[in-house]
Amino acid sequence: VLGEHLRICPQGYTCCTSEMEENFANKSRSEFEAMMKEAGRSVQATLTAQHRSFDSYFQDLLNKSEKALYDAFPSMYGELYTQNMKVFKDLYSELRRYYRGSNINLEEALNEFWTRLLERLFKLLNPQYHITDEYLDCMVKHAEQHKPFGEVPRDLKVKATRAFIAARSYAQGFLVGSDVVKKVSQVSLSHECTRAIMKLMYCPHCRGMSSVKPCNNYCLNVVKGCLANQADLNTEWKYLMDSLIVVADRIDGPYNVDTVIGTIHMRIAEAISNLQENRDSLTAKVFQGCGNPKISTKGSSSEDKKRRGKVTLEAKSSAQALEMLVLDAKGNLTALKTYWITLPGSLCSKKVMASSAADDKCWNGMTKGSYLPEVMGDGLANQINNPEVEVDITKPDMTIRQQIMQLKIMTNRLGNANIGNDVDFQDASDDMSGSGSGDSCPDDVCGKRLSKSPSTRQPETHAIPKQSGHGINGASSRSLPSAFLLLLSVAFITAQHLWR
Repeated sequence: VLGEHLRICPQGYTCCTSEMEENFANKSRSEFEAMMKEAGRSVQATLTAQHRSFDSYFQDLLNKSEKALYDAFPSMYGELYTQNMKVFKDLYSELRRYYRGSNINLEEALNEFWTRLLERLFKLLNPQYHITDEYLDCMVKHAEQHKPFGEVPRDLKVKATRAFIAARSYAQGFLVGSDVVKKVSQVSLSHECTRAIMKLMYCPHCRGMSSVKPCNNYCLNVVKGCLANQADLNTEWKYLMDSLIVVADRIDGPYNVDTVIGTIHMRIAEAISNLQENRDSLTAKVFQGCGNPKISTKGSSSEDKKRRGKVTLEAKSSAQALEMLVLDAKGNLTALKTYWITLPGSLCSKKVMASSAADDKCWNGMTKGSYLPEVMGDGLANQINNPEVEVDITKPDMTIRQQIMQLKIMTNRLGNANIGNDVDFQDASDDMSGSGSGDSCPDDVCGKRLSKSPSTRQPETHAIPKQSGHGINGASSRSLPSAFLLLLSVAFITAQHLWR
């Protein structure tokens, strides 16, 4: 038949009915969306595997340190340990909650640990006195200036905060990357794109040329037009991959998590030893500043509370495992940098099985022959003259714009982690499930508010996508004020449908 009834394929002689053409259109749409999801799943799998490897390594490091403390401290310190078990347990619990994303001020948590430990130990080291809570408050104020635990608290605070900030931002970065790919892979094709994909993949069948493959450049123009919005992720996606690589070097370098996290128990033991060695001079200074407490009527045998012989505390290094983890991650991150702009070429060569560009016996959209139009550039703005797909470059996909903002927020967090600055996760729960909310502020705004010193500043707060896949809404422009971004975020879901 002549084919005047065809609405998508060229109206020459054809063996397709209108119904067949419609079926081919639906088939091509579902097949192309399946290709997109399959490509996305591969990237998601890579990122989640990297997260799982690092998360397992980091949690194991923390668990071993805590176990070493529980194993060694009873014989080392007797009642000094057994009567203060909760103080140590609470510290490790807080460290875990911080790493998992709870909105905890890590420096305050460490300060609280040392204060509670000092109060408990001061009472145990002076059992002959009745020491009230009011007296302890005075003792803490006077004792801190005399550094009862030596330099350990200050040194550990600097090193541990940097290591934990880097570790949790690094782990979260993989989850955010995976979450972005998942959401973008679910963006459905436009009507114009469905027609173009059908013409590319199935119109040859209607012309009796089912064995003729599409011309490569023709395929590229169709797919670049269909994935124009996805290609606009490229810049921020590359920044995220680069930022993860930089923080990976910090984790296995100056903020070495193996050295810092794996030796927390040893630093605590060192601090307690410092206190025991300085107990007499510290007690004298406290009594001088706070007065002599009343003698206790209970009496106590203090011998059991002194150190009972030396036990060697060791940190079993897993530095080689960390080095391998980081090397593997950097290799994968480098390979993923150009994912969004190489996706059209990958789909055309691997999935659509297009012919080579020089082939003049390929399907060019009309017949078997060479394809003459030039290949379009990447991204929405470059599709203005796309000969194969009608793309409205004034209406960007809002879901993808939201994901661009998610990438910016996470990259900003990693940038801060790189210099030891904390940017708090705003999270209603400890297990990173459920949805979060917060003010997603652009890099230039957040950047200006950041202090250079990690030990004196209040953490910034941003919302972040959770492991379950829920995220926040955001906008893409760096120049928008954060209050306006917040308003935009509320409007995005509605706007998404209106734009289309």
